Amino acid sequence: MAASQQFCTFFLDGHFFGTPVPQVQEVIQYQTMTRVPLAPEVVSGLINLRGQIVSAIDLRKRLGLKDRPDGQLPMNVVVHTNEGAVSLLVDEIGDVIEVEEEMLESPPETLQGFAREVVRGVYKLSGKLLLALDIEKVVDIGDLGKPKSNREF
Repeated sequence: MAASQQFCTFFLDGHFFGTPVPQVQEVIQYQTMTRVPLAPEVVSGLINLRGQIVSAIDLRKRLGLKDRPDGQLPMNVVVHTNEGAVSLLVDEIGDVIEVEEEMLESPPETLQGFAREVVRGVYKLSGKLLLALDIEKVVDIGDLGKPKSNREF
């Protein structure tokens, strides 16, 4: 029997992303954030999650996508990382889906720049592609301060 994996899915600027379910702590509505002075642009702020202070990273900015439309509040996908919990700000939450590991393919050639570095592969689903993110690379704090002017999606 082929090995399968469950992904928590979400949308960003019309693209369909996923992260393995075991890495997801929880999914929550928009939370008020406290801005962090001098933080990299991708860090939207800090949220208080039942007493736990969690950094919130705007995944649109991190991947070099256009800004979220005015008035559209993001959702939070709180993930476990080597550095602790981090909230990823996404446009919309999808479903939990199960995919066969053997269906994982290399990222398409059209995916360029920083996005190519953090998408570990794609799954061809009915009518869409699931872009599987490498969460550790997405939230790499040492990398956050580096300019990403050449990023393209």
